[in-house]
Amino acid sequence: MPNSTTTLDATDGLAFVKEVDQLGRSLAKVRDGVGKVIFGQQEVVDQTLVTVLAGGHALLIGVPGLAKTRLVETLGIILGLDDKRIQCTPDLMPAHILGSEVLEEDAEGKRSFRFIRGPVFTQLLMADEINRASPRTQSALLQAMQEHTVSIAGQTHRLPEPFHVLATQNPLEQEGTYPLPEAQLDRFLLQVSVGYPDEQAERAMLLATTGSQEVEIERVLSGEQLLRAQKLLRRIPVGESVVDAILAIVRNGRPDSTDIEEVRRNVAWGPGPRASQALMLAIRARAVLDGRLAPSIDDVLALAHPVLRHRMALNFAARAEGVTLDSVIDRLCAPHR
Repeated sequence: MPNSTTTLDATDGLAFVKEVDQLGRSLAKVRDGVGKVIFGQQEVVDQTLVTVLAGGHALLIGVPGLAKTRLVETLGIILGLDDKRIQCTPDLMPAHILGSEVLEEDAEGKRSFRFIRGPVFTQLLMADEINRASPRTQSALLQAMQEHTVSIAGQTHRLPEPFHVLATQNPLEQEGTYPLPEAQLDRFLLQVSVGYPDEQAERAMLLATTGSQEVEIERVLSGEQLLRAQKLLRRIPVGESVVDAILAIVRNGRPDSTDIEEVRRNVAWGPGPRASQALMLAIRARAVLDGRLAPSIDDVLALAHPVLRHRMALNFAARAEGVTLDSVIDRLCAPHR
């Protein structure tokens, strides 16, 4: 696997460049296809694509009506993935997601258990309003998201490949919700903030979605092609200066190992090594998405917020003073701008 200290020979290098270039062209078509349906959310679309290309899961946070569900449905079609949706509610049980065993009797009277697979057995799972599910149900997704397996009645079942969870969370109407625990949040590669579109984008959306014609979405990739793309991304070299920037930003976010007074004063706990891994994968995906062969420090700065904001917590005093995590992450990124 090439990195900042290894190189490819001429033949392998040329083939590698061609592969990355072809992937970049395919991703440009994916972007165009999503853009026909999702208006004014280019950064959200790009960060979601980065998540899928890097092989991870994304948590989409925004108010209702911002096309979060539509985005997931569109990606399923364009990327050629089997997709399913679950609506999380307080009475949703783990078996409703994972599946369960049922006792059956055949014509001869013999009884046996048969496992009926739940909606988690798909390639693209949308968990809508995930914070409305109970902690017990939320934890049912932990093993699936991390290990891509499900254990039922002592039997382990492999999930399809690729497997991605795109969960949505409504920041409003907090009554009847259960905040996701840190262990669950850390499973998400990126936390994507979905904001309102600007006036021009909203005008285009208004005209496009209230007419008589429906936009036809065409498949660009397949599940097998996406898996190959994910493996290709891991071969993209990352320069030493970029690696140093990742380590500096993540490690300085830990209050017990930083010289930054703002972090030591305001942060209760900082990002773990999984944050560094997430940044390393995400910046490679962002580079290819932009048609580049190697990531830069600009990619690190662009993805620091969605990678870190759900992997850090402010202490009580900082929250009382109105300090935000985004301001702390800005401080971590400042020396590299």
